Amino acid sequence: YTEQVQLAGWAAFDAGLNDRAARHFAASLAASEEADDQALVGNSLAFLAYQQAFHLSPDVDLAEASYERAESAAPSRVLALLLERLAFTYAVAGDVYETERTLDLARASLRAAAGPLAPDWVSWVDETEMDIMAGRCWSQLRRPLRAIPLLTSALSRYEDSHARDKALYLSWLASSYADAGELEHAAAVTNRVVDLATGVASERPWLRILELARRFVRNHRVRHTLD
Repeated sequence: YTEQVQLAGWAAFDAGLNDRAARHFAASLAASEEADDQALVGNSLAFLAYQQAFHLSPDVDLAEASYERAESAAPSRVLALLLERLAFTYAVAGDVYETERTLDLARASLRAAAGPLAPDWVSWVDETEMDIMAGRCWSQLRRPLRAIPLLTSALSRYEDSHARDKALYLSWLASSYADAGELEHAAAVTNRVVDLATGVASERPWLRILELARRFVRNHRVRHTLD
């Protein structure tokens, strides 16, 4: 039940139904507490914190609690997921030191072989995912020299058939190009984001597109580059 409610919450979050998503995540937290499943407790808290961080209202205490609750009992791959999402919250909060430290811990946890067998719901967390999240964190912190190589390399391994994910992650690459002063590159990547996001049932890439458009709207060169 808990995993299903978490998935329902994630689908609602991705569709922009944030109040519904928060209710699902709260329900999953209550169920995982009742079952005494600390990995799912941590994941429920991480969902709640990640939702807030994505909307630029980071709750560092909540994100830290997601890892602390699971730290002693969860498989290393679960801890890697919780740590990378904690790093994103730190990045949104503007904490460079904690972002870098936590990203390093996340990658070390992913590579660790010790601990119980990881559940199926975390099987997608791999080195490419780590590179994507690290790139997003450095993009959020406006460190384009760190973000661009990570995102470019990781996204080269993404097929266009993963349109929603690729559109969302490319939006951070576009932001980093803009931060680096490469506005034409930023606009070209943004056009690619629009192409991939068109027809995808997810609000999150479009929120990022609107954010990018606001950055570009006052720049004459970019206005003529955007389709």
